[in-house]
Amino acid sequence: MTEQPTTHPVAIRAAAHLATIRQHWAELLLAIETPPADVWPPRQLVHTLRSADEEPLDVVDRAPLVLREHPAPLNLDALDAGLAIERLVFDLADTLAAVVQRAPFDDPRRWNYRSPTDPGSRAHGLHWAALYVEGRVLDEDTTPEQYPGIRFDAAPFAPLPEHLLHEAARVAHQCAGRLLRTLRLDQRTTPVPDRPCPWCRGELTLHTGPDEAPTVTCSTGPSCTAPVPCTPEGRRVWEWHALPALVAALGATEQRKQAPPVAA
Repeated sequence: MTEQPTTHPVAIRAAAHLATIRQHWAELLLAIETPPADVWPPRQLVHTLRSADEEPLDVVDRAPLVLREHPAPLNLDALDAGLAIERLVFDLADTLAAVVQRAPFDDPRRWNYRSPTDPGSRAHGLHWAALYVEGRVLDEDTTPEQYPGIRFDAAPFAPLPEHLLHEAARVAHQCAGRLLRTLRLDQRTTPVPDRPCPWCRGELTLHTGPDEAPTVTCSTGPSCTAPVPCTPEGRRVWEWHALPALVAALGATEQRKQAPPVAA
């Protein structure tokens, strides 16, 4: 019989929050090693704007935050958020595994608990923990399978009880919200301070949201001569692909302001 994924709306929402955490986890790791950012430029442009001679910040195969030393983090808020999110997701995986896990010890899908001498599956980091939790809330791998040496058919995992589904959804929502707020990727509209539009001197506003790339609008309206389209409300808008050009134009304006006056 083909296993059908759950369509429970709570499970779908929880899985979406867990996907958000995985999607932005690398950005949070980078934020820990980067001084707290001002409103401008948006943190999402950090990778694009890093100079070519700067060493890239590798976020692949790093030890989990809870297993690392942090001698001098540059952004304590990001570190605190990362540690809290990891702890909550790891503990949630422990809780769900204790109730529904039936997989044998050599099954790679299994969640292994930590001990005083072994971090268990926590050593694989938050991505693996979030994927494990997502599989449990979606009731994946809950149909019987044949295991060598086991005389009966068994499912690797039992279906998740409803009370634990709601608990998993609560934790996933809490963690995704904190991550997005820390990175300023939650739904917000923020004036860009001390940086008027280079074309018309209008006020620039940064728009961010959890499921959308950042954009910037100018308050002047269609009379602004910036080489970008208008929103339905008639304001010039820099979409994601146009933001590097806006950053460059603002930088050029700042350099002109700081340049010494030319002698007559």
